[in-house]
Amino acid sequence: MSRKLVAFFSAGRETRFTARELAQIMEADLYEIKPLAPYTEQDLDYMNPESRSCLENKEPGFRPKLAEETTDLSSYDLIFLGFPVWFDTCPRIIASFIEHNDFKGKTIVPFATSKGGSMGSAAKDIQAYAGEDTKVTEGMLLNGTISRFKIQTWLLTIGISE
Repeated sequence: MSRKLVAFFSAGRETRFTARELAQIMEADLYEIKPLAPYTEQDLDYMNPESRSCLENKEPGFRPKLAEETTDLSSYDLIFLGFPVWFDTCPRIIASFIEHNDFKGKTIVPFATSKGGSMGSAAKDIQAYAGEDTKVTEGMLLNGTISRFKIQTWLLTIGISE
């Protein structure tokens, strides 16, 4: 049986809560991806084109600095990667995390929380950040309460068994 990790970035409470719940259900280790400079409420004002989140989104090559640049992922085969959906994809800090760590030979299973409707291009973008040597599965929005049955059904749908 492979070791599992739930790695997540949360700007608020929803993704953190969901990641903790998923880690408990999957009996996985938990790791929080933290920016060097935490996001403030003003940074997350999507209606303000000068907010930090909007400015980061406008620049595809921008990579926020991480509080911890590298993480030892060597003992994990399956990594659940969680984030809030920003501008129809994952926040740029996810690119920072992926590009600073070795995901070769690993499987990334994206999950997200969103007040909107979909994950947009997140899985495709994560695959581009991780490269061809990493398998990235179809992601899933996990809003609200999640159950073991919901997770097991999702994993079977994407070809992963617990």
